Amino acid sequence: MARNKYDVDETLETKFDMKQIKRLFSYVGRYRKKLIMTIMLMLFSSALGMVIPVLMQRVMDIYIPNHDKKGILLMAALAALIILATAYILRIKIKWTSQIGQGIIHELRRELFIHLEELPFSYYDSRPHGKIQVRIVNYVNNISDLLSNGIVNTITDCCSLFFIVGFMFYYSVPLTLICMCGLPILIAIVLFVKKKQRRGWQLASNKQSNLNAYIAESINGVRVTQAFVREDKNLGIFNNLSGSYRKAWMSVIKYNFMIGPTVQFISILATAAVYWVGIHWIMGGNDIISVGALTALTIYISQFWNPINTLASFYNSLLTAISYLERIFETIDEPVNVKDAPGAVEMPPIKGEVEFSHVVFSYEPGVRILNDVNFKANVGDSFAIVGPTGAGKSTIVNLISRFYNIDSGKILIDGIDINSVTIKSLRKQMGVMMQDSFIFSGTIMDNIRYGNREASDEDVIRAAKTVCAHDFIMSMENGYQTQVNERGSRLSAGQRQLISFARALLADPKILILDEATSSIDTETELLLQQGLQELLKGRTSFIIAHRLSTIKSSSCIMYIDQGNILEKGTHDELMAKDGYYKELYMSQYAFLEKM
Repeated sequence: MARNKYDVDETLETKFDMKQIKRLFSYVGRYRKKLIMTIMLMLFSSALGMVIPVLMQRVMDIYIPNHDKKGILLMAALAALIILATAYILRIKIKWTSQIGQGIIHELRRELFIHLEELPFSYYDSRPHGKIQVRIVNYVNNISDLLSNGIVNTITDCCSLFFIVGFMFYYSVPLTLICMCGLPILIAIVLFVKKKQRRGWQLASNKQSNLNAYIAESINGVRVTQAFVREDKNLGIFNNLSGSYRKAWMSVIKYNFMIGPTVQFISILATAAVYWVGIHWIMGGNDIISVGALTALTIYISQFWNPINTLASFYNSLLTAISYLERIFETIDEPVNVKDAPGAVEMPPIKGEVEFSHVVFSYEPGVRILNDVNFKANVGDSFAIVGPTGAGKSTIVNLISRFYNIDSGKILIDGIDINSVTIKSLRKQMGVMMQDSFIFSGTIMDNIRYGNREASDEDVIRAAKTVCAHDFIMSMENGYQTQVNERGSRLSAGQRQLISFARALLADPKILILDEATSSIDTETELLLQQGLQELLKGRTSFIIAHRLSTIKSSSCIMYIDQGNILEKGTHDELMAKDGYYKELYMSQYAFLEKM
C-alpha cells in the first residue's frame, strides 16, 4: 500500500466549509449552562466598566467646577469598587473558561482516540504514526483557546460594543461617526489577508506534521541510528524539516501580526481626529460638547476599539484553527471500513473449524495479494503456512481475525461467515501473536494478562511456564511485578516474544495464530517451548507461520504459498515426496544449516 512519508505533505481529502465551524461549536454546546453564566458575568462586568466614564464626566463637569471634594471622593470610591468587582469577575471568568476549554478539548481528543482505535490496519499502513499523533495532541491543543476564551470574549465584546456605540452616540453623533471612519479600512485589510492566512496555516500544519512524523520515527529507531552512526545525517534531515516548518510559520504569522497593529494605528488616528475636532469646538466656545463629555467620549472610544481588536484576534484565531480543524475532522470522518455489518450477531462459542472459500484480497485496487484461495482446517488441526517473503502468509492469518475486508469470497468459522458476526465477539475467542512482539509499559504480569483481564495470577504463571518464560521472569528483580518500558526495551527480542506468547495463550482461544512466534527464540528454548505447545495445541485449531521449517514438521497440514496462490498443500512427508516447492525450500534451508 502506498504510504505517505515524513517528507511528503498530506493532501486534504475533504475541503473546509462553514458546516465544520457549526460542528465545532456543537462541542461548546455541551457546556452551555456554564458558558451562559460566564457570558452574563462578563456582560455585568462590562456594564460596570461603562459607568466609570460617566463618573469621570460628573467629576469634570460638576464636582471640580463646584470644588465639591466629597463628591469627588464619592466618585473615586465608586470607581474603586467597580474596578475591584470587575477584577473579581475576571478571576471567575478565567477559572470557568479554563474549565470549559479543557472540557471541550478532552471531549474532542477522546472522540479522536476512540475513532483511532476503531480504524482498520489499512489506515495505519498508509501514513507515519507521527502524523496521526500530531492531530490528537498538537492540533487539538492549538484550538483550545479558541473554544474557551475566544468564544466568551467575542460574545461579550459584541454585546459590549452595542452599548458602547449607544453611549458614544449619546455624547456626540458627529464625533462617533468620525471615530467609525476607520472601520472600512480595517475590514478591507482583514479581507485581503484572509485567503493568504488560510493557505499559509495549511502549509504550516503540513510542515509541522512532517516534522512530528520524523521525530517519532527517529525515537523509535534511535538504536539503529546509533548503531550505524547516522546521527549527523539524521540531524541534517531534521534541520531541513524544522527549517521548512519555521519558514512556513514565519511566512504566515506576519499576516496574523498585521491585524493588531492595524487596529491600534486606526484607533490612534480616529482618537486623534476626535480630540482635534472636539477641542476645536470647545476652544471656539461652542456648546456642542463639554470637556467632561469629550473626556467620557474618548474613554468610550478606547473601549470601542478594544472589542474591535478582540473580534479581529478571534477572526485570526479562527483562520488559524481552520487548518487544524480540517485535519481533526478529516480523521474523525475517516471511514471505518472494517466494522460490524448491519444486523451482525454475536459469534457463538468457537469450536475451531476454519474455511477459506474463493478468497480474493488486495491492499490496493488491482494489485492482488491473494488470488482465489481455498482451504479448510478442521477442529484441532495445525496449519503451517510457508513460502517466500511477500507471498501473503501474514495476510491469510490477518484475514482470519478480520483485520482487513476481503475483496470477494468467504471466510467461515464453524460454518459461519465472519462478516455476519460482531468483530469483538470474533476476536475475543482468538489468540494472536504477531511478528511485532509489542510490550506495553507496566509490569510483566499486566502485559501477560492484557489478553484476559479476568485471569488470576496463577493462570498467568501457568501460561508463562507453558511457554518457558517463567524462569527468566523470576530471575528479574521483582519477578512478575518487574516494571518494563514501552516496547519492552529492557527485554531481549526472545523474552518479548515469550511474554507475547504467554499473553496469547492466556486467552484460552480455540483458534491460535502464531506469526513468526519463535523467530527470536534460541534453539534450546525453542525445543522446550515445542514440548509445552504440543499439549497446549490439542483441541485447538492453530495457524503457524515460521521460517524455520524444523518447527512445523509435525503440523497437520503445510501450505506453500507464492504469488497469492496455494501451490502445494499436505503433511511434511507428503510434500517431501512430491519433490516440489516445499522440498526445495526445506532442502535449501537444511543445506544452509549444514554449512553453519
